Amino acid sequence: MPPLDLLMAVSRLRASAPLVHNITNFVVSNITANALLAIGASPAMVQAEEEVEEFVRKASSLVVNIGTLLAPQRRAMHLAARAAGEAGKPWILDPVAIGATTWRRETALSLLTLRPAVVRGNASEIMALAGEGGISRGVDSTQASEAGLDAARRLASRSGAVVAMTGAVDYVTDGERVLAIANGHPMLTRVTGTGCTATAIVGAFLGAGLPSLDAAGSGLALLGLAAERAVTGAAGPGSFQVALLDALHAIDGEALAAGARMHWA
Repeated sequence: MPPLDLLMAVSRLRASAPLVHNITNFVVSNITANALLAIGASPAMVQAEEEVEEFVRKASSLVVNIGTLLAPQRRAMHLAARAAGEAGKPWILDPVAIGATTWRRETALSLLTLRPAVVRGNASEIMALAGEGGISRGVDSTQASEAGLDAARRLASRSGAVVAMTGAVDYVTDGERVLAIANGHPMLTRVTGTGCTATAIVGAFLGAGLPSLDAAGSGLALLGLAAERAVTGAAGPGSFQVALLDALHAIDGEALAAGARMHWA
């Protein structure tokens, strides 16, 4: 299979400046918005159930993240996801800590029936969403990404969504094809919200009109390469977070195409 056209992906993203509607958790709203701005997208953090249906029709794509789940936000997520489907707008689901509580699991499963274009999670989250026993310790994964690959394939086949499973190696699958992405750095685990940021970046590529698998692969490779660049000279998590935004801004299509380490598994 041919490699992803990463040069085209970044050029398309920067040229279109997609408006990304985020219904996300309050821990990561700031870093998510800044990361989207850094890559050339336009973030909107619109969460009130009274306006999400109207707004999502104006957006290029929708990001739904259940990290700090509240009842009004849950209602807004369902309203926005339905409206996105009706309007033909792609959306991505991040089932944060789905295995932690029954309510969280029921929320993610009900959102999955609304047909997201992409589901992004760690191995534990993907296994739990697939009904295959992923155990969550809060937002942290207790499984290596390789352990969840079969579950990711089955989840993609059943749901129709591309599944992007992140870890030391990231895997993206549509149920048949599997793309492995080896970019990244362990420092990503020392800053809150980097997984949520990955979801939002993939959402931006969806908003730029890329097919789901290409959007997921491009987004994860971009964040992974940015982490590798950011860690150079960073004194710790604080300076790394700032450098990560700078790296996301600086990486163009040529740099991503040259630095991405990905292959069809």
